[in-house]
Amino acid sequence: MTSTKKISDRLIKKYPNRRLYDTQTSSYITLADVKQLVLDSEQFSVLDAKTDEDLTRSILLQIILEEEANGSPMFSSAALSQIIRYYGHAMQGMMGSYLEKNIQAFIDIQNKLTENSKDLYEGKPFSPEMWTQFMNVQGPIMQGMMSNYIEQSKSLFVQMQEQMQTQSKNMFGAFPFAPPAPPPGDKNNK
Repeated sequence: MTSTKKISDRLIKKYPNRRLYDTQTSSYITLADVKQLVLDSEQFSVLDAKTDEDLTRSILLQIILEEEANGSPMFSSAALSQIIRYYGHAMQGMMGSYLEKNIQAFIDIQNKLTENSKDLYEGKPFSPEMWTQFMNVQGPIMQGMMSNYIEQSKSLFVQMQEQMQTQSKNMFGAFPFAPPAPPPGDKNNK
């Protein structure tokens, strides 16, 4: 394990036969077990048993793939296509950061709602059933708020782009660039 990993992280080794071995319980586990670790907010790392390569992201992506294939997917085909288009694009890092920050903002909102709900239900946090009831009633309102937030975010991003464009023109406008030469054979090239 690398020195940047927490010592308290649970270590799972992945063997060439594709089996996952939990070193804490000294037993083989499945992707469903790893998913449960995630749901339980357990910190863990998955390392290749031979090379010590960190495979944690790969395993998490496998879990997401299975979740998307079963039941109700979280991402539409159009959204997944857009995400794929950002790989290798100059904006890849910004897009990843944007998605991560928006997911964190959503988590923060959910945590705040959970914290505030304790007063309503005798100090107990929302159970999954309570969240289902809450979202049945409040879902459309929450989606409207999220849509407004995204529109505001989009508007701010467009404004930022326009400001950067203006600043670039102002900064580079002072340099005397010669206009490009017309192509050979052009009527205006005399």
